[in-house]
Amino acid sequence: MAVTRLSLTDFRSYADALLAPGPGFVILTGENGAGKTNVLEAVSLLSPGRGLRGAALGEMARRGGQGGFAVAARLGEIDIGTGTAPGAPERRQVRINGAPASANSLSDWLSVLWLTPAMDRLFADAASGRRRFLDRLVLALRPDHAMHSARYEAAMRARNKLLGEEGPWDEAWLDALEARMAEHGAAIAEARAVTIAALAERLAAVPEGPFARALIALEGGAPAPLAAARARDAAAGRTLAGPHRADLLVTHQAKQQPAGLCSTGEQKALLIGLILAHADLVAERTQRRPVLLLDEIAAHLDPRRRRALFERLGSAGGQVWMTGTEAGLFAGIGAASWFDVGGGAVRPAAARAQLG
Repeated sequence: MAVTRLSLTDFRSYADALLAPGPGFVILTGENGAGKTNVLEAVSLLSPGRGLRGAALGEMARRGGQGGFAVAARLGEIDIGTGTAPGAPERRQVRINGAPASANSLSDWLSVLWLTPAMDRLFADAASGRRRFLDRLVLALRPDHAMHSARYEAAMRARNKLLGEEGPWDEAWLDALEARMAEHGAAIAEARAVTIAALAERLAAVPEGPFARALIALEGGAPAPLAAARARDAAAGRTLAGPHRADLLVTHQAKQQPAGLCSTGEQKALLIGLILAHADLVAERTQRRPVLLLDEIAAHLDPRRRRALFERLGSAGGQVWMTGTEAGLFAGIGAASWFDVGGGAVRPAAARAQLG
């Protein structure tokens, strides 16, 4: 599945923009700050969640616009769209073929994975970022994962609030909330475990190449006996155990070294290897290759690894959106849809496949 038409209205730096990309490589070039990442963010909103920046919806509406925004796309014969209305900046609306739908239902139509410069420290920073990364991988294989995650989080917030109140707790309400957390927490843990196992098997089958091979494992996150932990959690002001505390452990296989202790370049290579292997896994399991969004990826690779990346992506197929400050970074990439970005506009550019 590929995005064949993308329309932006009052989104970020765009009052109005329209792109008609092809099914393979989509290359966006322009100066820093021109709005390239904004286009990728718009595509990322065609899946559940808060997009590749994790921003609040109210931050996405264009300053000086009407107060809301719209992102619309065509996928084959399917029209999907999302955005907000003026006066309701944090209420997300979704439509499939013109009919109202839930944000979680977007995963029924499109899987989107991304790598951004902000993710370069994924392995060295807090576990929360790695959980979000893992859950994006899980969602591409298990569309109901977003629903289970949302319901688990809602029940946990309600439980934390109840435990923080003075006076006797409402035991019946706590029992109901904890039963809900147990149900959805078990589904979350199972989906993560199955995804980790399948991806680890896929990574083990990948031939040695220019991108470091990762060993992956899941630490913690099993559903906890919540009723017995009420006093402890009340004292802490939060739920101390459960799927929301899991961590994705990644090891550089050749060096037998935790990814967080590897160099920045090695961490980038590990991330790329994970994303490529997962895209292959999704294509195999769902018969639908995910759309990849690779922000400024060519600038962080040497020429040998750039060529290897382009060859790997080209042979795998699927739609891949990439950004860069100059067209020369994509020399020899072959057939692609090229766009120049700047001045609040996105303009089709001449083919540049023979650069370099």
